[in-house]
Amino acid sequence: MYLGTQRRDQHSRPSDGSTPRISSSAGTLGTQLPIRKDAREGCHGATAIIALTHDPRIDDLAMMEAVRTPAFYIGVMGSKRTSKNRAERLARSGGLSPQQIARIRMPIGMDLGSKTPAQIALSAMADILGTFNGKL
Repeated sequence: MYLGTQRRDQHSRPSDGSTPRISSSAGTLGTQLPIRKDAREGCHGATAIIALTHDPRIDDLAMMEAVRTPAFYIGVMGSKRTSKNRAERLARSGGLSPQQIARIRMPIGMDLGSKTPAQIALSAMADILGTFNGKL
């Protein structure tokens, strides 16, 4: 689904233990966490940051960096229970304030009762687009 956006993906560490690879719709590859690269290179108010790895070692670090950017949307995938635990962890271990934690959509997306990966992706994109357009 193309919505007139650019995308940068980071994949969890491969099972062979090699360095994670980062791909972008712009065609660049690297090994740096995208959020660090975005923050350094000018994350702006039209940027949405989402974490989808299901690995708190990656997602929590990304959220700790993301809340320090002007991104209009920050979200992370997980169940409601996982999201509650993540919020507590980000406050306790990450030192995030209640205001910073409130910027993070946890769980990501609109509550549409999504079950399949395609439904979850649609829910997330609807939430991102609605937020960007000022409708949510």
